[in-house]
Amino acid sequence: MENRSGAASCGLFALALLGSSASANNLADTNSTALPTLVVTATTTERSTADAPASVSVVAGDDLRSRPVNDLADAVRNTVGVDLEDLGLGRRGVSIRGMNSEQTLMLVDGQRISASASGIAHSDFELGWVPTEAIERVEIVRGPMSSLYGSEALGGVVNVITRAATDEWQGSLSSNATFSDSSLDGEQRKTGFYLGGPLVDGKLGLNLWGEFRQRDALHDAANPTLSQLDEQDARSGHLGLSWTPLDNQRIDLSVDAGNEEQDGDRSSSASPLYKTHYDVDRRRYSLAHKGDWSWGDSQLRLYRAELERKAYRSDGADASGPNTFTDTVLDGRIGLALGEHQLLTFGAETRREELEDPTVNRGGKAEQDHYAAFAQNEIWFNEQWELVLGARVDRHEDFGWETSPRGYLMFHPSDALTLRAGVGHGFKAPTLKQLSPEYESRAAMGGRGIIRGNPELEPETNQSFELGAELDQGRWMVAATLFRNDVDNLIETIRLPTCDVPGRVCLEYDNIAEARLQGLELSGRVTLLDPLSLSANYTYLDAENRVTGERLADRSRHRANASLDWDLTPTIGTRLQAQYHSSQFRSASEPDSPGYTLVNWYLDYAVTRNLSLHTGIENIGDERLANDDPDDYDRVDSGRRYFAGLTVSF
Repeated sequence: MENRSGAASCGLFALALLGSSASANNLADTNSTALPTLVVTATTTERSTADAPASVSVVAGDDLRSRPVNDLADAVRNTVGVDLEDLGLGRRGVSIRGMNSEQTLMLVDGQRISASASGIAHSDFELGWVPTEAIERVEIVRGPMSSLYGSEALGGVVNVITRAATDEWQGSLSSNATFSDSSLDGEQRKTGFYLGGPLVDGKLGLNLWGEFRQRDALHDAANPTLSQLDEQDARSGHLGLSWTPLDNQRIDLSVDAGNEEQDGDRSSSASPLYKTHYDVDRRRYSLAHKGDWSWGDSQLRLYRAELERKAYRSDGADASGPNTFTDTVLDGRIGLALGEHQLLTFGAETRREELEDPTVNRGGKAEQDHYAAFAQNEIWFNEQWELVLGARVDRHEDFGWETSPRGYLMFHPSDALTLRAGVGHGFKAPTLKQLSPEYESRAAMGGRGIIRGNPELEPETNQSFELGAELDQGRWMVAATLFRNDVDNLIETIRLPTCDVPGRVCLEYDNIAEARLQGLELSGRVTLLDPLSLSANYTYLDAENRVTGERLADRSRHRANASLDWDLTPTIGTRLQAQYHSSQFRSASEPDSPGYTLVNWYLDYAVTRNLSLHTGIENIGDERLANDDPDDYDRVDSGRRYFAGLTVSF
């Protein structure tokens, strides 16, 4: 398979280097508008991507509605510096610059969501909170952002910005289906809608959206009675109100609810065949006030995110759980303009994290309170030089204080050229299970091991450096970023020399691992002809375990994405996309996992102003990876599949 992908990979590298730029937009949408793309995640204030003091990519919601997107992993998979980490059981996590997916903080409109991966093995439930139809854009910040967001922002941040009600009624409906070329199935269907507008002109606005999503099970090629991807049935909905009592104030109230069921067929040494069933409920409640005043602006928010998972096994064995994760947050910030050259932002946050799980302690419930304050100063020395300084202090009731500073310097020698240099610190607090002295799980090592918590754990930390340049000449753009992450106190499980339970192996969490992840990001676009454009990105990653001196496992040194977009007529457009992953180190005793290339083709047809049709073929080369070659790959792909969908808007 490495030979089959070799020629394609060389071509991808050529495309990446030919058309390299740091376009903040997704590959399929880089040349669709001349207006600057605005982001808020890097500073909490609205900026264009060219002026953002961080490495930021943006995926447009319109692009997501024109191709198959099952969850957030599909939404960000083609962006520079981002990879999808295999979590087991066919599930995926979002990895930024080689960091673990648990070190990526997930936000919805700047609000953190419950991190189920901290307590559930193989969990990817963070990826399904917002339906595609509701997404305005997705902002990905590469590098630690604990100076603004605290724990979990060790590797980066993914912030889903949802669509907001406008002064006129707007709505859309999207529906699509994906049909597999294989008898092993894995077909998908999805329908979503959005409706927003004024209930009372200038005073009260409404946001309403929902989605229904289904996936058939993908069966194992070697044993079709087992499933590589679980059957999935998900539904979600949202109701939001925006009240403008005065011209300078706005109050937002929203409620989100969702349910997801997953069914799979498994096997183990104890049970040759058994069925699993997961029932996941999501709830999110938010109340926010924003004000624009003569002295500056303010924001106050109270929100709560809940995720509950129940699990069942047909053989009667322990399925773990039920688990309930709850985050309740009260935060606020104010922005003060000091003349024309400085913008000060101050903020504070209190957060209660709760976990209900029968293994976390004898009572089956644990909680902890977090307190934080942050300050940020955006300084414009002149039209060319800008400096952003920030710091956040977090108080954790178990391990005390953690300070996260950040500094970012930008220089604009001309309107087309931007130079950047940044340094930052990030941290990730140990989970409630890891810190609990009473936590005990007997599911480790396939049931042979017992793992227990350790209240002496320290936070994982990351010291990050980056240096970048971006040149935008209109018809073409090119950019490069050098980065380095020095990660300390990584938490791993260690094997204890003795065990108090006969016949078992005792394990414990400890801060033992260190890692260095460094590399280069190239990305860009070029308009070859007026209807034809090329965009591409390339990531080189050198990831080393500083304790053993070996490469970090399951990370490609080279990744590249390329998209060739062609507007055949004013109403018909097509694009050819390719994604390349080089080989991955697995362990000293195993051969490397071979590289591979995935190629997709899409066609969009605007039948009328309000109706668009979409079609395409994904994974044209039918690379089914782990489903055909489980000894070579961990990542599951259903192989060649055909896509058809439509979007109706008004």
